[in-house]
Amino acid sequence: MPATQWMDTGDTAWVMTCAILVFIMCPGLGFFYAGLARAKNALSLMYLCVLAVAVVSFQWYLIGYSLTFSETGGPFIGDTAHFLLRGVGLEPHASAQTIPAACFMIFQMMFACITPALAFGSAAERMSLGPAIVFLFVWSTLVYDVITYWVWSGNGWLATLGVMDFAGGTPVHISSGLAAVAYAMVVGKRRDYDENVSTPHNVSFVFLGLSLMWFGWFGFNAGSALAANARGVQSLIGTHLSGCVAALVWVLMDYRHSRKWSMIGLCTGAVAGLATITPGSGFVSSSSALAFGAIGSFVCNLAVQYKHKYHFDDALDVFAVHYIGGLVGLILTGIFAQQDIIALSYNEGDTVPLGGWLDGNFIQLPIQLAAIVTVSVWSFVVTYIILVVINKIPFLQLRLNDEAEMMGVDWAEMGERAYAYLPLTESGDFISPNATSTSADVAKGVVVKRVPEIIEDPADGKDMGGIKLQDMDLSNSSNFFSLDGRARPPSSPTLSTRTDASRHAYSGSSNDMASSSTTYNSSKQQQKAKAID
Repeated sequence: MPATQWMDTGDTAWVMTCAILVFIMCPGLGFFYAGLARAKNALSLMYLCVLAVAVVSFQWYLIGYSLTFSETGGPFIGDTAHFLLRGVGLEPHASAQTIPAACFMIFQMMFACITPALAFGSAAERMSLGPAIVFLFVWSTLVYDVITYWVWSGNGWLATLGVMDFAGGTPVHISSGLAAVAYAMVVGKRRDYDENVSTPHNVSFVFLGLSLMWFGWFGFNAGSALAANARGVQSLIGTHLSGCVAALVWVLMDYRHSRKWSMIGLCTGAVAGLATITPGSGFVSSSSALAFGAIGSFVCNLAVQYKHKYHFDDALDVFAVHYIGGLVGLILTGIFAQQDIIALSYNEGDTVPLGGWLDGNFIQLPIQLAAIVTVSVWSFVVTYIILVVINKIPFLQLRLNDEAEMMGVDWAEMGERAYAYLPLTESGDFISPNATSTSADVAKGVVVKRVPEIIEDPADGKDMGGIKLQDMDLSNSSNFFSLDGRARPPSSPTLSTRTDASRHAYSGSSNDMASSSTTYNSSKQQQKAKAID
């Protein structure tokens, strides 16, 4: 008889697929964060999301999985029974009896990868990249693994207490949200936070990131059923409905203030709703999921407003969206969880636990609150200590100096950019196509003067319109920094010209974006109108 006769191939295929879906959330988060940031810092946020996958996957293989899901640990932390994935093969795991332990391991690994990546958003645009490697390894070991063991291991004290968290409200959203607060506090505000309100540099990236994350969230939540069963289907439905109604609530709240239909608001609201439904997705009905999305989006939107009111520099609203979303979701799970939904993954005749208040189980909400408080305290305190210690290690300072921050994390730390040509203002945003001057704080040391003119298309001779760029190379000026960030002695600026054949440009805000285009150097180009001053 085959050794794997017990294995359900359908369940195994489903959980493997969900592991891939959760992985897709990591690059999705990279796009989402990059689009929300300024152009000069976009690449670093993508880098951090990929870095999290690399470092945490190694940590999970080495010791993380064993600390989190060993079956012989105590109430607070696992042991080294599965060190280097020893004994993790085709046999079933206690938490998933129809799939191989190796399949369960890789699925949970993806959760571990994305969680610390979420926290980086709070320190965006001023954090050094080098210490992130150390932080990822240590934080995963001391914070994520510990909290996840409490909640999801059969021996964990919160699991024994009866906490309801289907897909990661506590281990993922609450832990990363408080870690984000600690990170923002330790590195401090951005240099220009109080003087400059930065705007997302690429809303298309935000949309793309949200699309990938929403797609992956189906595997994140529905896959937590660890089987291709009716409870997973219910989780899938609830996840989608919560994200939809949350997106609508957020965009309507934004419209009330700005009278604009915000794509950023639509995407952020969807993420808030998806975070809120995460702990309850396998416990609540579809109608309850609508309440999760609406309430979660409303409260998270208010949290963003209060963040600005009190000048707390959580750059990408990690606390407001993920911590508050996870907190609201856990509370609502204690109220709306139903035994009928839980029973969808039980066999006939099994004892099914009660849900929350809807089932008359009034003790469930205090249990949920106990989980929120203990996980919040542990995540914040331990993260803060980790960051303070790392910051005292030579060459591992967490914050960039002012010159590097002014230049942008991408070039200062990576020597690379998200865009080949990046004329920047002080705020790091693209220069308006109508701008004739810039501030003296240009990351590349070049002031760009854009002069509209009519240009003849070299292919067919038709007027195509365009913008002529006059580059004032001030990289040798004492007021500028070269690409390596070092100040240069003063000298006379030189002028050069090039043609930017951009026909369409977005304008209308204080931080306008000029569309990039092909540079035409053909000698056949002829001006048909004088440049307009």
